[in-house]
Amino acid sequence: MSESAPTAAETRRIAEVARDRVRFEEEALALSDQVFRVARRMVNSREAAEDLVQDTYARAFRSWQQFQPGTNLRAWLLRILTNLNIDRGRKIQRSPDIEPLEEGDYFLYNKLESTLPDENPDEERVIDRLSQNAVVDALAEVPHDFRDVVVLVDIGEFSYADAAQILDIPVGTVMSRLHRGRRILKQNLAEVV
Repeated sequence: MSESAPTAAETRRIAEVARDRVRFEEEALALSDQVFRVARRMVNSREAAEDLVQDTYARAFRSWQQFQPGTNLRAWLLRILTNLNIDRGRKIQRSPDIEPLEEGDYFLYNKLESTLPDENPDEERVIDRLSQNAVVDALAEVPHDFRDVVVLVDIGEFSYADAAQILDIPVGTVMSRLHRGRRILKQNLAEVV
């Protein structure tokens, strides 16, 4: 039994769907830098952020027809990113811990620290010690729920309403988590210095 050729209406519909998909992919890829910046703040390494962004786009491209045109594509992508990061965090929590570092593992760090002159003013010492990595590490220690809000509002510069939409939580919850997340981050950074 041979299949009949598609009708003109079916051919137009297929072409329309293909155009919609290409348009979606172009718009989504135009936001990739923003998605990566948010991912980089959510995880503690560039490689993990790249993996998270890749997984986000793979999922977005698989489910592109679920996106409602005319709504906020950036928020939709960041919602996917956030969900994947939450899943990643849960997976990490279930995995066994790696052996902790011992004092001997810090030999080079301690050696370098002992060779620094003591004449640095306190402010310079704080700036030297508070490197980008220290901030990323301190942020990584903030629990997921609070970190996601801090990353979206303080680093991603989203409004409370946008963050609430991305995380699918009420605006009041965003505000309280942001307050607690900032407080935890401040304590973590104080311990570094």
